[in-house]
Amino acid sequence: MASVLLLSRPPVSSPFSKKAFSSCLSTKKTFSSSSHRFKIRACSASPAEARVVVTRERGKNTKLINALAKHDIRCLEFPLIKHVQGPDADRLSHFLRNDSFDWIIITSPEAGSVFLDAWKAAGNPRVQVGVVGQGTASTFLEASKLPDQPLQIAFSPSKATGKVLVQELPRSGQISCRVLYPASVKASNEIEDSLSDRGFDVLRLNTYDTVPVQEVDPQELEQALLVPVVAVASPSALRAWVNLVSSFKWDNSVACIGETTAAAAKRLGLTNIYYPKNPGIEGWIESILEALNSSNQSQEVVFSQTIKKRL
Repeated sequence: MASVLLLSRPPVSSPFSKKAFSSCLSTKKTFSSSSHRFKIRACSASPAEARVVVTRERGKNTKLINALAKHDIRCLEFPLIKHVQGPDADRLSHFLRNDSFDWIIITSPEAGSVFLDAWKAAGNPRVQVGVVGQGTASTFLEASKLPDQPLQIAFSPSKATGKVLVQELPRSGQISCRVLYPASVKASNEIEDSLSDRGFDVLRLNTYDTVPVQEVDPQELEQALLVPVVAVASPSALRAWVNLVSSFKWDNSVACIGETTAAAAKRLGLTNIYYPKNPGIEGWIESILEALNSSNQSQEVVFSQTIKKRL
């Protein structure tokens, strides 16, 4: 069952109309938000009617889109973020090639993808990996099946959060236990600080960064603002969305992949937030379905009230 944060949400009735947006979203103009400027580019094709906006980097929404399609739910792919190389990316393969670590800690699929590239460049050294959850673990599916198993997924916490991971990561004996933590530039210090407090020797490398997209399609933006649910998988995506819609009275639902992203949504002032207690794709889908169901019920109430006023 998904958790829900309802923060004084006004009655659901879309404040948007296609006429309203046609005047402000013309092709080849710049859309400004409070902290970013988004260059709008022209698009010739109109997307099919959608019920959910999926916002991961383009090409990385397929799993969620296919899962929702099984529920006859159409999605609009509207990437809010993209990943770029971090300042320590080139150092990662060096450390894998020349040093040894008791644990490699991976806390996101993107961190896993970046690590795999460096691991292959280093010659597939033998490593023991701890992952935050099954979604991250799936990144290593092929590598874990290689002959002699040079890469082993040896740990996943009882709950897919960084907080639980640092509490449960095994530490053998009294000798120093070395941890390599490839992370996003924007990740907090919670992982390395908490592990250091437990006696681990942690090397953090900022191997990638997450940045907002700089170009949005005007027709897709118009469609996205009308879609009842926006699905987000990171605080970075949330910040990009809030910056993008700050000039509009947007109050539809946001379905978050987990409680960390949901907490960020609350801090950003969003008012109708759904998230699973256990992060992951299955719980995320349940939260999306619950958000859609709530949206449908609210629209039925508004429609019923409108009919009564006319009678």
